[in-house]
Order: sequence, then structure tokens, then C-alpha cells
Amino acid sequence: MRRILGPALAALMLARACMPAHAQDVAPPAATPAPAYEPELMRLSEVMGALAFLRDLCGAADAPEWPTRMQSLIDAEGEARAERLAGAYNRGYRAFALTYRVCTPAAERAISGYLVEGERLSRAVARRFGG
Repeated sequence: MRRILGPALAALMLARACMPAHAQDVAPPAATPAPAYEPELMRLSEVMGALAFLRDLCGAADAPEWPTRMQSLIDAEGEARAERLAGAYNRGYRAFALTYRVCTPAAERAISGYLVEGERLSRAVARRFGG
């Protein structure tokens, strides 16, 4: 499940590329303004990507949940930000995939730090912007 978002993004980009010619001639809709919590969401997405890799590497029972959680976040935020969120997730994932091949004490420390940061970010966004 390490590349769960890759095929989804490829399908999204392919669908856009395959739009009928008349649909491509129509002016694109105005860009959706980024919400005030966009920076926090991007960082949370990176953290979730890092955790997806590290939890799997270290054999954590919750490892399969991280890609699913990220997909839920993308679904909740909608198509307008899907590509950016998935890109941030993939950056977080790749950053550790390039470095770690086995679970080490440093990987375990990174997991602990990212769990704390992810919880802090998600609570802050919910508290400030949850409505």
C-alpha cells in the first residue's frame, strides 16, 4: 500500500487529459482560494506520509491505517486541493523511504515526534477552523 495515492493521482490527471475537446475550450473555473488552514493541512499531510512509511517499516499494527486516513483527508477537502495534499503526503513518505531500509532507534524517535506533531496539528485545525 505504499503507493496508494500515486495511482489515484495518475487517474485524476488522466481523466483531465481525456476531457472532450469542447470541454477543454471552456475557460477554467476561477481558482478556489486556499483556506486559512492550508499550511497546517500540508504539514499534516507530510507527517501522515512519513508515518505511513515509518509505521510500516517498524511493523506497527496501525501501519495500514495511514494511507486510508490520508485518503479520508483528501476526500474531505475535495478535488481542489487533492493534488497538493497528495504531493505533501508523498514528500513525507519519500523523505524516509530514501533514508531508512530497516527500523532503527532513530526511526522510532521520528515516529514518536511525528505522532505528537500530527495530533497537535489536527487538534489545532479542528479547534481553530472546525466550525
